[in-house]
Amino acid sequence: MTHFTPETPDQVREAVAWAVSEGAPLSVRGAGTKASVGRPINTSHELDLSRLTGITLYEAEELILQAWAGTPMSEIEAALSARNQRLEFEPPNYAALLKSDKGAGTLGGAVAANLAGPRRIKSGAARDHFLGFEAVSGRGEDFKSGGRVVKNVTGYDLCKLMAGSWGTLGVMTRITVKVMPVAEKQRTVLLATDDPETAVRALTEGLNSPYDLSGAAWVPTAIAARSGLSLISGQGSGVAALRLDGPGPSVEYRCEKLRQMLGVHGPTDELHSRNSAGFWREIRDVAPFSASDDLRAVWRLSTAPSEGAALYGSVMALPGAEAFLDWGGGLIWLAVEGAGDAGAEAIRTALQAHGGHATLIRGGADLRAAVEPFQPLKPGVRRLTEKIKQAFDPSGVLNPGRMYDGV
Repeated sequence: MTHFTPETPDQVREAVAWAVSEGAPLSVRGAGTKASVGRPINTSHELDLSRLTGITLYEAEELILQAWAGTPMSEIEAALSARNQRLEFEPPNYAALLKSDKGAGTLGGAVAANLAGPRRIKSGAARDHFLGFEAVSGRGEDFKSGGRVVKNVTGYDLCKLMAGSWGTLGVMTRITVKVMPVAEKQRTVLLATDDPETAVRALTEGLNSPYDLSGAAWVPTAIAARSGLSLISGQGSGVAALRLDGPGPSVEYRCEKLRQMLGVHGPTDELHSRNSAGFWREIRDVAPFSASDDLRAVWRLSTAPSEGAALYGSVMALPGAEAFLDWGGGLIWLAVEGAGDAGAEAIRTALQAHGGHATLIRGGADLRAAVEPFQPLKPGVRRLTEKIKQAFDPSGVLNPGRMYDGV
């Protein structure tokens, strides 16, 4: 096995050029925390970016951070925390979910996977905070896009293309992102309910209200009981949670009004500061399915929030099924028994009725080779995807087949 560990962009380019000349596909990785997501890659050659690390620019006043792609998220978050700032797209840490001991991953991995946590409903995904990058294409050539400002109209917006490409189009070496100040105060309003329809109705009312939510999730009774927070585990029922943050007086006022509005659905409570942050960290990192002895397959289902409760009901008949809702009902995290196709056919049949798509986030190698981990492509979209792959990686040396067979 050839294992490349470049420390400079030039060494990355040399490694890719070698792969092209030898016709030897590369498995491209950062820390490797998400190596088990997607189809297994049939190659014995690895391009490991974990030594391409370090923050190269941080202008806190300009809300700009630039770092090498292999920079650990822990280093990024520590630097931002010291200046009371954060990545607004709330990147999750799937280390426990994916049974990884590699830490919280890297900046490059977070952007390449286009990850986002509960705040996505307000602030968008990683791609919406991705300002620019430098990369090496599958041709072994340097290219870059974007810059250090939010509005940059020079050429095509390749940032949107690279975010979510899972390393199949280019090897990003340096990344520039927008950062934001941490809110002065955070609180979470809780509504006790074990009915998903009531929960989604309450979440929708909250999101449509003038109270500016930054999180809207629901966990059923069994999942709430496993929370590490006594105020959640002690509810004795499912819990709909609605997060507010901002200036202190504003949060207090909105919290009071929101509780009054939602009181018609059932009893309400609230989480303050640290407890609120702890709960949303559990939702962000999919902690309900991250226990060391939980070996079920885990799917990530995205749909219209209005379809969340109905889709939840459709998939709960699967063996071993357990699920919770995020993004106001628009995101369903579903754990099922991993036997057979782990519910792939039933899940995607349900999605045909309700709309949306499903991604297999956790599953064994045999399962990921047998089913489509990412949503199957329609013929027209597949042809476009193949053309893009051909343009950026004509020799197919970068993570070939990780997202789709033959692409």
